[in-house]
Amino acid sequence: MPVTEATAAPNELGPAPDQHPRLGAVVHQDGTTFTLWAPAAERVELALIAPDGSQRNLDLVHTGEYWTGFVRDVGPGQRYGYRVHGPFDPTHGLRFNPAKLLLDPYARAVDGSLDFDSPLIYDSSEGDSAGHVPVGVVVGSSEPPPPISRPVPWTETVIYELHTKGFTKLHPDVPEHQRGTYAGLAHPSVIQYLVDLGITSVELLPIHHFLTEPAIAARGLPNYWGYNTLNFFAPHAPYSSSGSLGEQVAEFKAMVAAFHAAGIEVILDVVYNHTAEGGFDGPTLSFRGIDNRAYYRLTQGGTMYDVTGTGNSVDTSHPQVRRLVMDSLRYWVEEMGVDGFRFDLAVTLIRNERHEVDTVNHPFLAEVAADPVLGRVKLISEPWDVGNFGYQVGNFGTPWSEWNGKFRDSVRDVWRTSSYGVQDLAYRLSGSSDLYGDDGRYPYASINFVTAHDGFTLRDLVSYNHKHNEQNHEDNRDGTDDNRSWNCGVEGETDDRGVIALRKRQMANLMATLVLSTGVPMITAGDECGRTQHGNNNAYCQDNETSWFDWTLLSSWSDQLELTKKLLALRSAHPALRQWHYFSGQPVVPGGRKDLSWIAPHGGEMTEADWHDGNLRTIGMFLAGDAIRGTDAEGNVPVDNSFLLALNATAETREVVVPDASWAPAYEVVLDTSGSGATEVEANAVVPLAPRCLVLLRAL
Repeated sequence: MPVTEATAAPNELGPAPDQHPRLGAVVHQDGTTFTLWAPAAERVELALIAPDGSQRNLDLVHTGEYWTGFVRDVGPGQRYGYRVHGPFDPTHGLRFNPAKLLLDPYARAVDGSLDFDSPLIYDSSEGDSAGHVPVGVVVGSSEPPPPISRPVPWTETVIYELHTKGFTKLHPDVPEHQRGTYAGLAHPSVIQYLVDLGITSVELLPIHHFLTEPAIAARGLPNYWGYNTLNFFAPHAPYSSSGSLGEQVAEFKAMVAAFHAAGIEVILDVVYNHTAEGGFDGPTLSFRGIDNRAYYRLTQGGTMYDVTGTGNSVDTSHPQVRRLVMDSLRYWVEEMGVDGFRFDLAVTLIRNERHEVDTVNHPFLAEVAADPVLGRVKLISEPWDVGNFGYQVGNFGTPWSEWNGKFRDSVRDVWRTSSYGVQDLAYRLSGSSDLYGDDGRYPYASINFVTAHDGFTLRDLVSYNHKHNEQNHEDNRDGTDDNRSWNCGVEGETDDRGVIALRKRQMANLMATLVLSTGVPMITAGDECGRTQHGNNNAYCQDNETSWFDWTLLSSWSDQLELTKKLLALRSAHPALRQWHYFSGQPVVPGGRKDLSWIAPHGGEMTEADWHDGNLRTIGMFLAGDAIRGTDAEGNVPVDNSFLLALNATAETREVVVPDASWAPAYEVVLDTSGSGATEVEANAVVPLAPRCLVLLRAL
């Protein structure tokens, strides 16, 4: 379709905006105001798109850095885009082309799909891209979902990472037309499962409207995970069971309301570090055609400076780009009702104008810390990207929590018997004070995880030594080779009962270590019931049974499910297992017991020699229930049972000595992953600690 000649009826366009107008499409009683930030543009047209695809183009009024217009009798459901005129000089970063119909960065809903077969989506091609690209939808205001009745304190938080589509695609109780949608997630059976499991917070893989990359589509595959954002305000339309002309907004809000009614928080995995426009030769869909030099990090030659591995990197050192991100975050809290964010490749967001990482003075960090709206939600960084000095675990400071990649690596290494002793494990079990204790943060700064969407599932972690990603059609080159996994002697599925039993024990050990460690546990959906991806450690493009949650596993892997429920119930019931403050290894009150003691196999406290024994993989951790630091919500000092956590990650039985009666006269066996059947042990007793097992004892 050719570009329609711009027209403007008398009085059709309203007055110019103020100095900092509300961007996007703002609905009024008698029409809608459209405002776009495009300071370098020479002319901007608003394209109003009719149901038949025809367009009415209106020239917007230019005031300062903004282009605006009020259009009468236009309201919710209207599809629209922009055509931005200006110089086309890619070597200098200028990519203006009015033949490209552009999505409003502030659109609240997106309709339509990307035509991967059309050359018209690229700015170097001739012809109009209308009809080949997604467009914005005008959305009216509506009430946000009710807030959660009781915000979940960090000390009680248990995060469950799930995929909006994959979690319910095979759920037998969800109506077929709602499976894989926001409405499917809101189904009572789905929410009750999470409540019964003991989850407090769901972390949704990206639900900002995203696209599949053209190169992936050319292989006949989709982008399933969603880490390819097109718009930062619009809920992903294909996850809506009710429509894409604004219905997706209402359906998402209803889902949040259902979670809140059950006492469960909603945390979004957000991708602000790059966009779906890809590299220099990617499609022109929105930001690139509006102000390429502002939105993206560029080299002096006008090419993309990529620290995300996706072809482009969003430049939050630019004030207007930061405003876009901050406006988006506040919108999702205030209008959509979400309770927190996990920032994908967050290090990209704190690179300065020279592309250097700035963990101290970056204005994005300052604006987030000072924002009153964001001050009431959970903020989690993925503290790395793929650029220089991109690994920044432990360096984000308050008010951030972080995905603790060192916890994942240390716990995996210990249980596959490849760690150097237990010194690093002790830091991870006790809240990673070495990472987060020197900048005013607390143990909840550590988001502990053993698996995530990216990598092996828990079952695959104990079943495969190597990735098996052939389904991705990249000749098994994609995905990490550093899996830190152990297949227990056989690669892949097996009928060997001994291997199966060992794998189940290892899964129990890993899950127990995760839940019982100080910090915030994050469980990947399906790890509680043996979900497998058959060795695929990078299933980003597998929108099928490889990635979907298999609900039949609840019965066949009921032992793992019940173990997870038991662990989460224990954690919930006992403040000693989810402490707010770091341990000091000293008494809380004079003459009292140490808050934390490390017990060696000989029954006494660990010595310097023990800590530096590279072959030691048997350790005890004594948590004193009468030496808990801090107070509860009512201002009371909590008093709890004392616990002794003992683990033996070796392949041999270890004879260990139970601490003497000054610690406790006896213990009840609360958990034993070896299934030894022991129910109680006495002080000073010499007991066999089975190979590759974890035991939790409660002091009597």
